[in-house]
Amino acid sequence: MANGLNEVPLTNAHSPTFTLEEGPITEVHAFWLAGLSCDGCSIATLGARNPSVEQLMTAAIPGIPKVILHHPVLDTEAGHRFMEPYHQAVRGELGAPYVVLYEGSVADEQIAEEYGGYWCAMGLEEMADGSRRPYTTAKMLKDLAPGAAAVLAVGTCATWGGVPAAVGNVTHAMGTMDFLGKDYLSALGLPVINIPGCAPIGDNITETITAVLMFLAGVAPLLELDELGRPAWMFGGTVHQSCTRAGYYEEGLFADEYGQKECLVELGCWGPVVQCNMTKRGALGHNGGCMNTGGICIGCTMPGFPDAFAPFYKAPPGNFISGTASRMVGSFIRPLRRISQQRSNMTNRWNKTGHIPSGWGHVQAPGIFMKGFHYFYKKIQTWGSGFHPDGTAQQRKLQASAHRFIKEGGKRSDERMYAEAEAGR
Repeated sequence: MANGLNEVPLTNAHSPTFTLEEGPITEVHAFWLAGLSCDGCSIATLGARNPSVEQLMTAAIPGIPKVILHHPVLDTEAGHRFMEPYHQAVRGELGAPYVVLYEGSVADEQIAEEYGGYWCAMGLEEMADGSRRPYTTAKMLKDLAPGAAAVLAVGTCATWGGVPAAVGNVTHAMGTMDFLGKDYLSALGLPVINIPGCAPIGDNITETITAVLMFLAGVAPLLELDELGRPAWMFGGTVHQSCTRAGYYEEGLFADEYGQKECLVELGCWGPVVQCNMTKRGALGHNGGCMNTGGICIGCTMPGFPDAFAPFYKAPPGNFISGTASRMVGSFIRPLRRISQQRSNMTNRWNKTGHIPSGWGHVQAPGIFMKGFHYFYKKIQTWGSGFHPDGTAQQRKLQASAHRFIKEGGKRSDERMYAEAEAGR
């Protein structure tokens, strides 16, 4: 290195031990299970960029062990070779810590079993009599959960039940937290960690996994979670609070059809009450996202989704009160802001001449009333601050000699300025 010091490569060798492990963690297995799912959460995860799945699987982030991902679609193995690590983990023979990632709702397999079938299964499970039957992912989750360092429910279906658990479903589907129960704790003493969204933001998924891995490796404290097990920094605020259209709501301006720039609440947007960071983070790589691209929020991160937000594309009932209040306040606030905006759109030269020489269109200069308003506005703006537009008495004193030196030239410049303004009217 240029400073003469020996360069120390970034490795995971400094990582502390994991519970009763004999040395630092070098790898963590991640078992991905799918229940009643559309696989949208898998697709969202693959699209993550900060960090990416590739970074996690190659240990590209210093201090974090390599992730060995076992995914029914992405894995290079198939058949019994693909299933063997799952069985080893259930038997306690894996030889490394692991986490469980569950995607999709957990179906009540007892209903299907009564009719000789199953809802969701992956591979085969060997029974006590030596026979085999489809290994339901619900049963696999229950078998893997006690030994897992952490169980992460990925997506709204996995966290709360989502669409498969909506009113009228025949599977009696539920979220992972409901399935494992309130008293469930992982091998590290953690309840289920929930990452809702239909589908979640990819970076929300990988960032949460990274935070969990940093905790497992001992290089960071436990991630901050809210009362429902959601990462608090992601779901602590509402969609509306970071929405690019929130300013229109404040001024009582609402879109009445898609494609308009104003607030979308009256088209059925539930952003003011929905906890999600979509408008702040974007859907992929800080790009896109429902409201950012003109769509409404239908509450897909919330436990009550979809039933609590149906019918979609209809204004929420509370909008009658809040929307009316926004219109009333906005009708007063908007004109005041336009006055301030007009004042801010004037240069000192334009204020002196009353002429705005824009070649793009006619811009009306402030009249006598607006000039008076702007005068008192400036007085209020500078009141008590010690600031004066012409500078302090000390500044004016120091500048006096310079102004005397160019006094005649300044006068001629002002004469030209007023003449040009008059000619351009």
